[in-house]
Amino acid sequence: MTEIDIRMTRYGARVASELTTAALADLSERYGGEGDSTPVEPVEFDPPEGAFLVAYVDHVPAGCVGFRTFAEDETTAELKRMYVAPQFRGLGIAKALLRAVEDAARAAGRKRMWLETGTAQPEAIGLYERSGYVRIEDFGHYKGYPEVRSFGRDL
Repeated sequence: MTEIDIRMTRYGARVASELTTAALADLSERYGGEGDSTPVEPVEFDPPEGAFLVAYVDHVPAGCVGFRTFAEDETTAELKRMYVAPQFRGLGIAKALLRAVEDAARAAGRKRMWLETGTAQPEAIGLYERSGYVRIEDFGHYKGYPEVRSFGRDL
């Protein structure tokens, strides 16, 4: 069993920036363009309105995830920037990050978690479905795009 150390950090921290840059590059390979053009402000991930988490394996940054409060409903957290570096995939890091970000959102008073993903990320869709997420009406920056898939779950 791999020991995973998950720590809260600032979205603008160097480690977070390196991981989110890698996440966007991965999305760019899958979807083209810049990967994700959703407007994101680093302060949206500052507690208590949000959180940003980094997973480490043997002191090496392995993945990240964050949540920000959904603008139209303060009881809803929006999951953003879920990513696991390729060399760490298959070790349960994404599942651990998902649990940790849900716990952080719950502790901040959020009642549900929503997210956008897409058809070019079947492994992400599988993770969310196995974790109790169900399809919801598309809601975000990519609402109306044919490949978008929006999911949600009560916390």
